[in-house]
Amino acid sequence: MAIVGYIDYLNLLPFYLYLQKSGIGFQFRKGVPSKINREFQKRKVDFAFISSIHSKNRRCGNIGIVARDEVLSVLLFEGEEKKDSASATSNRLAELLNLRGEVVIGDRALRLYFQKGGGIDLAKVWKERYRFPFVFARLCHHKYPRYIRKLEKGFSSRKISIPYYISKKVSAKIGISISEIDIYLRKISYQCDGWSRKGLNKFFYLDRFGYNPTSKFSNFKG
Repeated sequence: MAIVGYIDYLNLLPFYLYLQKSGIGFQFRKGVPSKINREFQKRKVDFAFISSIHSKNRRCGNIGIVARDEVLSVLLFEGEEKKDSASATSNRLAELLNLRGEVVIGDRALRLYFQKGGGIDLAKVWKERYRFPFVFARLCHHKYPRYIRKLEKGFSSRKISIPYYISKKVSAKIGISISEIDIYLRKISYQCDGWSRKGLNKFFYLDRFGYNPTSKFSNFKG
């Protein structure tokens, strides 16, 4: 039985709903992104969405969590510099964008966005600065490559609708309306196409060399 990393964030709900309908036996191991990254590294999970910063040189497919412009769930607020312990990629993104403040991700960020407004959308800043989409995570695996390919193909070819009763539960849990859930999910793309991979390679280069306007890598175009 496959062991699947389960990150209980709204952006991955469509994938897990599809997975549950796939008819394949699996077991969920739950955790925030940083925990699932560690579990995957220790091979305690067979496949999972792994933070982009930890996905380099891993066996990853063609689906992920991609923001083609604003994402609403990865925000930075002015004030004391504070990282979000749940996500290494978002913390590093803020550093590479040379932005200082408190990083907030996931459903908590969504609640703050819709209830209070404000905050700097890190994916939007990335897009404005480098033109590329930002890839926050990729589906990576240790085992079952044929099943993963089949899973990706099926998930990519279908529009997964969330049943009303589930949306109602999620709305109550997160503290945003059902219409706001729909608004958010329309911001998410799951396709790691060529343009997205160029953005991912840009992120890898900046992560390695840092941002320096005089560096020969500052003009990297993917």
